Amino acid sequence: MFKTKLENIIKSKNSLLCIGLDCDIEKIPRFLLDESDPLLTFNKEIIKATAPYAIAFKPNISFYESLGIAGWTLLEKTLEYIPSDAIIIADAKRGDIGNSCRKYADLFFNTYTFDAITVSPYMGFDSIQPFLEFDDRCTFVLCLTSNEGSHDFQYLNIDSEPLYMKIARKVSEWNLTYNNCGLVVGGTHPEDIGSIREIAPHLPFLIPGIGTQGGNLKSTIQYGAGSAASSAIINVGRSILYASSEKDFAVTARVKAQYFRNEINRFRSENKNFQSIR
Repeated sequence: MFKTKLENIIKSKNSLLCIGLDCDIEKIPRFLLDESDPLLTFNKEIIKATAPYAIAFKPNISFYESLGIAGWTLLEKTLEYIPSDAIIIADAKRGDIGNSCRKYADLFFNTYTFDAITVSPYMGFDSIQPFLEFDDRCTFVLCLTSNEGSHDFQYLNIDSEPLYMKIARKVSEWNLTYNNCGLVVGGTHPEDIGSIREIAPHLPFLIPGIGTQGGNLKSTIQYGAGSAASSAIINVGRSILYASSEKDFAVTARVKAQYFRNEINRFRSENKNFQSIR
């Protein structure tokens, strides 16, 4: 089962860090453009450098499919370099009628064998069920996203409760049947993560927004990953990927990954101490 695999990796690596593989030809070090396959070389070196500290890697599918056939080839080759002791998450944000989503589920869980995927809940249960039928994978449902536009709809009150809470409750209900659901909750809303965690104490959270987007890591740990019953995957992308534009980019990425892993663990430890005092 996915959650067992995730918890074993967290324990083995003593980490919650996920590396977002959002490779962009405009942002990679310029000297890599002399390579025959610049983006693959970049991804390979980033993965190799950060793997000791990462429990997961999360390719953002848009960065690959925007390149057409070459992008899908890049994705396939990139996946070959990710070690087996890491979860692989397709950040695809799919959501369509059931017939279409069955094909998306087949693509990401059979053709590419991802461990997990991100999906949109907007079209309801039948658009998500095809992913849930893969009982050894995890479906992370967008709940409260890290972007500024999250305030446009996700905070709208529905029966005196924000929409994101309705989503969290509904996904928790689905999890009672399928036991393979997760939630995407942004680290830019740490206190709101706490309210979500209260109604979804056992669901794994995928938490973006730390790093370049300015999410508060300490509060995110306190509210989203403080319980022994809960598990969380904290994603950092650009702050690690593009920490250096020089030939030391991989070494610098490794140092940054170690830094974020250590900071996460420091706040986890502080939070445990706080809970024990209470």
